[in-house]
Amino acid sequence: MSGDAKGGAHRWSELVRDFRQGRRKALARAISVVEGGRPGAHALLAELLNEPPRARRIGITGPPGAGKSSLVAALVGGLREEGQEVGVVAVDPTSPYSGGALLGDRIRMNDLSTDPGVFIRSMA
Repeated sequence: MSGDAKGGAHRWSELVRDFRQGRRKALARAISVVEGGRPGAHALLAELLNEPPRARRIGITGPPGAGKSSLVAALVGGLREEGQEVGVVAVDPTSPYSGGALLGDRIRMNDLSTDPGVFIRSMA
């Protein structure tokens, strides 16, 4: 076992606790740690994945202008009306440097981002 994995659970215990309590900053930090491949990322993932998933995951793909953001906004709105918390991870693999369509997605989903029950994260 590497030193990273050995001490990783203790290193991330506070972040994992806050994540499991639904704290948005903890979610954002956990994503940043894993996305950036920072030291301890594997240990953090192992700790977070130690429980069965409690969320549904839906993937939406399509060409520019197909209505992905509109569909996401409608889905999120419906789920929020049911009282559910929602996380949106917008990924644009075609534009790793500029963010491409992600800026447009965030602008179209701006109303959602002010809802405390909605977490939106853009990733290139």
